[in-house]
Amino acid sequence: MASLKEQLESGNIILGLELGSTRIKAVFIGENHLPAAEGSFTWENQLSDGIWTYSLDDVWKGIQAAYQACTQDAMEKYQTVPTSLSAVGISAMMHGYLVFDENEKLLTPFRTWRNTITEEAAARLTELFQYNIPQRWSIAHLYQAILNKEKHVPQIRSIMTLAAYVHYRLTGENVIGIGDASGMFPIDIKTGDYDSSMIEQFQALYNVKGLPWKFRDIFPRVLKAGENAGALTPEGARLLDPSGKLQPGCPFCPPEGDAQTGMVATNSVKVRTGNVSAGTSDFAILVLERELSQIYTEIDLVTSPSGALAANVHCNNCTTDLNAWVNLFREFAEGMGIPVDMNQLYSYLYQKAMTSEKNAGGLLSYNYYSGEGITGLNSGRPLLVRKPDARFNLANLMRANLYSSLATLKIGMDIITKQEGMSFDRIMAHGGLFKTKEVGQKILAAALDTPVTVMETAGQGGSWGIALLADYMIHSEGLTLDDWLDEKVFANEQRFTLEPDKEDVKGFEEFLENYQRGLSIEKEATEVF
Repeated sequence: MASLKEQLESGNIILGLELGSTRIKAVFIGENHLPAAEGSFTWENQLSDGIWTYSLDDVWKGIQAAYQACTQDAMEKYQTVPTSLSAVGISAMMHGYLVFDENEKLLTPFRTWRNTITEEAAARLTELFQYNIPQRWSIAHLYQAILNKEKHVPQIRSIMTLAAYVHYRLTGENVIGIGDASGMFPIDIKTGDYDSSMIEQFQALYNVKGLPWKFRDIFPRVLKAGENAGALTPEGARLLDPSGKLQPGCPFCPPEGDAQTGMVATNSVKVRTGNVSAGTSDFAILVLERELSQIYTEIDLVTSPSGALAANVHCNNCTTDLNAWVNLFREFAEGMGIPVDMNQLYSYLYQKAMTSEKNAGGLLSYNYYSGEGITGLNSGRPLLVRKPDARFNLANLMRANLYSSLATLKIGMDIITKQEGMSFDRIMAHGGLFKTKEVGQKILAAALDTPVTVMETAGQGGSWGIALLADYMIHSEGLTLDDWLDEKVFANEQRFTLEPDKEDVKGFEEFLENYQRGLSIEKEATEVF
């Protein structure tokens, strides 16, 4: 404690700040690389005129509240707060559309990754580049605005992700980390920059070449992990800490996306490693040893913070329907006058699933609260389907719901492992699905038919991951990022690995076979109900 107090007082402390979809979180880390103090602010996106958005006022309100809460936590623990910092890192949700004019005025409300309004642009660019461009990517939003002939397009002088925007306001530097940049526009792995041939193709489009700006004029400059990305300005210091206590001058690492900070927080930046995050949505980020052999619309190609090629299997639906079933049982228990501890309820129901039949007794569950790109659905309907002779009991129901949470991820992962024939040395798991010891981990190991590892620090999240990237910038000691993480941060990390159970693997495959056959039921439900 005394050592951390001294680090706070001397400014030998690092700040990591991440703007997630439901929470803005700030964390201080010290010389041991572990969180010393934390603070957060809860926020929600808004549906305004058909667009999912956050106001920029809320961005700064949330950042200031999270930073203040972090300093309050430091005061309570160590009776001091820092007035200077040794480094800062900014992370946020990837993708989306933030565009500004020459006076830095926002031209249209922030369009987040959640919007699915760029189908035409994404399809056209995928065909043009022969490279998958998902709807949520910044270039898809930009080109859709061009196709729509939106009045603001000629006025654009900068386009940013949320992390790049916050970084710019705090430092005055219009830069972006390579991983976050890879969700704006395709990256050339060899040059570590936006793909120049694709830029030329985009610039040559008939409805682009006449615009008063060029691609390079409006997109932020790309930087890799370890590079200096500017320093906190006096204006930025007042914006981050309106109390005026924080002094300017500390360096910033490149701003990064939440996928990349998740890679760092789980030590999954090395080739042939990957991590799976499973909560409200789920996704796998897998660092590839080679390019894919063809275009897959189910797979996003992004990069690690160091610029290594990675595949992103992103699913919109994971635990929402599972949570709905748990809440149904809570409602029943409370109606019977039985007090319910939700942690105990989740633990009981998850453990009950482990006593079920391996194929969930013939039950079929679809967890689609929203559309799912991997299975080609634009909207969703949660469904439970069973034949009259299916074994409908609590254990089978809970296993079916757990299987359903990971089924779409499995379909996407099979493209990488089966169609492309790639394998991975380590898959790390983190997120709410894995809070109950071993259960979610065991189900994921069955789904992927590969060992799955959970670390003690896996719950720390992206604010810790970006703080580590800031730490790496000033303390790399000439090591690559993956070696630095192995040797300096995770060398003594406690981890627990589960091997896939052969019977579980077989049961999941049987469930998935029925699941894929029954997708027509789900599709029909979205059309008639």
